[in-house]
Amino acid sequence: MQIKQPPILVLGAGSWGSALAITLAKNAIAVRLWDRDELLLDEIERDKKNRRYLPDAPFPSNIVICKHLDKAFTDVQDILVAVPSHAFGSVLQGIKPFLNPQQRILWATKGLEFGTGNFLHQVAEQTLGASRSYAVLSGPSFAKEVAVGLPTAVTIASQDLPFAEALALRFRQESFGVSVTDDMIGVQLGGVFKNILAVAVGISDGVQFGANARAALITRGLSEMMCLGEALGARRETLMGLSGCGDAILTCTDNQSRNRRFGLALGQGQGKAQALQQVGQVVEAVYNVEQLCALAHVHRVKLPIAEQVFRVVRDEISPREAVIELFKRVPENE
Repeated sequence: MQIKQPPILVLGAGSWGSALAITLAKNAIAVRLWDRDELLLDEIERDKKNRRYLPDAPFPSNIVICKHLDKAFTDVQDILVAVPSHAFGSVLQGIKPFLNPQQRILWATKGLEFGTGNFLHQVAEQTLGASRSYAVLSGPSFAKEVAVGLPTAVTIASQDLPFAEALALRFRQESFGVSVTDDMIGVQLGGVFKNILAVAVGISDGVQFGANARAALITRGLSEMMCLGEALGARRETLMGLSGCGDAILTCTDNQSRNRRFGLALGQGQGKAQALQQVGQVVEAVYNVEQLCALAHVHRVKLPIAEQVFRVVRDEISPREAVIELFKRVPENE
């Protein structure tokens, strides 16, 4: 395989980071892959695949495992961060000493900063400075399908559109379409909201409330997302696109979604701890729902679905009662 373009460093060797590393490598790009979990890196290096998360997707030879972070940045211009939202800030702090001013940051993390509720571009600017180029990749995409080359379309958002276009060219292939926008708020909001909505829909399906309830919750959830997006300055077309409506539909309706599976488990009578253990991976909604509700409160936007999910997560109401409460309420815009 003839390598072209500078190497790209991927931080995070979980399912999503590995899937994106494979996608880049298929385009003859040299990829360096790092993770805090050295045992996982050892397994990937030995097996030439990520057996924990993507057992059916072999790693191309141009993915190189990097166990020493301080040596991973040589000749790298672009860094892709693919870690859970609660670890995003600490990873940026960890790489800060190794960065030069020209290196650019892309993340595929979906969520808000745990504790502050900040969007991740705000975290990046506060940690690494506002003069650097930043971008976010999001959209309806399950890692297992991306890794084996099933058709997928995502969006990359950046205020630096030439950076976004350059990234899109590195990712694009027959089975992986990439669109570009400068609406970073809209793309990030869609990635946050869809997880909370997927928990609500999962709960409803778990208590066997049926297809009608599922459709109503998705529709009302999208309306709530639009209302908050308008208050935050996001564009409607972004929220109606891949990273908003598209990602919500995917996450709410397919059991590959860990957030949906978490909601299903709650609806079937499992407690929060048991449900999280059953999912076995990070459930972003658990980390983000409180911050999303707080953000909506600041902007005086009502998010009944997110509020009921938050009440369930805090054990204030049973999953069944939460969904019933939502259907008692008549939305003002219907």
